[in-house]
Amino acid sequence: MTVGFIMLVHEPLERARQVARHWAAAGCPIMIHVDKAVPARVFDAFRRDLEDLPNIRFSARHRCEWGTFSLVDATQTAAQAMLEAFPDLQHVFLASGSCLPLRPVGELRDYLAKHADTDFIESVTTTDVPWTIGGLDSERFDFSFPFSWKRHRYLFDRWVRLQRLVGRRRPIPEGLQPHLGSQWWCLTRKTLEAILGDARRGVFERYFRRVWIPDESYFQTLTRLHARRIESRSLTLSKFDFQGKPHIFYDDHLQLLRRSDCFVARKIWPRANRLYDSFLNTPAFEDPAANPNPGQIDQIFARAVDRRTRGRPGLYMQSRFPNWDWENGKTAAPYGMLCGFGDLCEAFPQWLSRTIGCRAHGHLFAPERVEFAGNLTTFAGGLSGDARLRDYSPQAFLTNLIWNTRGERQCFLYGARDNQQIQRFVCADPNAHISIVTGAWAVPLFQSGRPFGEARAEAAALQKIEAAFLKRLRAPQTRARVRIWTMAEFLENPAEPLLTIAADLGGALRPPLAEMPHLRNLDGFDTFVQALRNEGMHPHLMGELPVSQPSDAARRSARRATR
Repeated sequence: MTVGFIMLVHEPLERARQVARHWAAAGCPIMIHVDKAVPARVFDAFRRDLEDLPNIRFSARHRCEWGTFSLVDATQTAAQAMLEAFPDLQHVFLASGSCLPLRPVGELRDYLAKHADTDFIESVTTTDVPWTIGGLDSERFDFSFPFSWKRHRYLFDRWVRLQRLVGRRRPIPEGLQPHLGSQWWCLTRKTLEAILGDARRGVFERYFRRVWIPDESYFQTLTRLHARRIESRSLTLSKFDFQGKPHIFYDDHLQLLRRSDCFVARKIWPRANRLYDSFLNTPAFEDPAANPNPGQIDQIFARAVDRRTRGRPGLYMQSRFPNWDWENGKTAAPYGMLCGFGDLCEAFPQWLSRTIGCRAHGHLFAPERVEFAGNLTTFAGGLSGDARLRDYSPQAFLTNLIWNTRGERQCFLYGARDNQQIQRFVCADPNAHISIVTGAWAVPLFQSGRPFGEARAEAAALQKIEAAFLKRLRAPQTRARVRIWTMAEFLENPAEPLLTIAADLGGALRPPLAEMPHLRNLDGFDTFVQALRNEGMHPHLMGELPVSQPSDAARRSARRATR
């Protein structure tokens, strides 16, 4: 069984020369097409270097351009010359100058001898595959593409848009059902002769000259007309990323390529010396009878694509950072945002840290400075406590804090006085546990001793801010876990909200709290609230507070909870 190789070469010529000599030394006929874009002096030197091998020939040159019929022209010319020059040829293997043989030629001959009447070419219909990239699947056959995608992108895009607008459908030659597949195939002599000698070849060529990327459809379609037996797979390992660009193999892919059991791999980095030295000097394969099975490494490629496109949760990378909702998880771990608790309870972060063992910060987004736990000025990963640095990108500040402290639960206080830019991000984060006591912002105002007129104006502003926050928390787009209590509900029974947040943030239901935080002194607070009402400011977010002595009721409730 004789197998010959067609090599479509444009770069790198030195590696193409090395591979051509390897195949020729094994007795294989070689037909090389060198892109006409390669300068004549470079081509002549390349040709002279291979003149000592009689089984290497060169076909007429075409100027090839990606996405156009020129690649099919080059393949046809080389195939025609190959069949005429080597009449005893049985199979023709199409390869590129960046291909690398992974197994000895003898094993390929034995494999093809067992499949003497089989054409190995990936050939599937557009309705059966989801992997065409760029929005042109059936459209590549229905529309015409007279403009170069690379040189005339503007005209290309406008022409496609116009054809979509008018609903154009080019007539497909009778008897053809368009198929797609990898450009790299291995066809029998009989099938290749039938394709090149088809009486309607001119009709087919006129149609495919205006098809998008015809090198992935011309032979894949016509083989269906003439082949006796097709195995819809390539003997060449060729992988593509999520953008449709070929994966490039480097030296550290050596073991991965061996596991594929394929005969040829594409596309090899020209300076992957270890790969070329290893495979071009391999005397025998570990399992000579192994079937090419690139599926063995598909899982590795799938993980690589997932890592490249999605990344790790909470770790932002260049390809996703500027785009909202492109991240794979906004943050790296669960965390708690506690609103109002610090206003109602003394030393609340310290109590929370003792109770559930988390790292409880103060107001991380306070306007004056970042209140890290322990009054630190810098935190994990070199995060600065400077509010100006934090406010340059509050989202990045929070995501860095959570990423840098993976394995330790983080909680922080938040309120209407803090930077509000972080709200949208936190509300959309499934890792966020947001617990809020509404109206608690009034307690610091009450205790501030400021003139009542100023306190009343600020109370109205803070209530407006908190109302907008509550609206966002209750929106259907919110993915954070949200718990809301009014200030009146909290003061009536503080144990219930505190037990709830301890269970949420501690990771498990806990027994009755052994220690309750100390509530702030609220003597006279009801008078302050009534004064706000009298001045026309309705503090509706607080709920129905007791008319007198709310602090006594709160203290009695706290004592009941600790019994």
